Amino acid sequence: MTTWLLLGCAIVCEVTASLSLKRALDVPAMYAVVVAGYVAAFVLLTLTLKQGLGIGVAYGIWAACGVALTALASRVVFGEPLTGLMLAGIVLIIGGVLLVELGASR
Repeated sequence: MTTWLLLGCAIVCEVTASLSLKRALDVPAMYAVVVAGYVAAFVLLTLTLKQGLGIGVAYGIWAACGVALTALASRVVFGEPLTGLMLAGIVLIIGGVLLVELGASR
């Protein structure tokens, strides 16, 4: 349970940092949030790996969730487009990560 909690927190920190990067273009003080978010994300990802989760699975989930959540949140927060083709790409990324995870469990 701790492993997945750490990974979830790493994902949230990475998405927060990515969204803050866009905001920092207009509010330079937000670069502090960007740096803190990415540092926290990598520390938490490292702790996830120390718990024994394989790098392929951990990084795959981290990256896929990061892409999907950042795309969805940027639609809500910044009004950026989220087309059907983009949604299909997100589904394919998530499907690919699921296949990697299933392959790792064999």
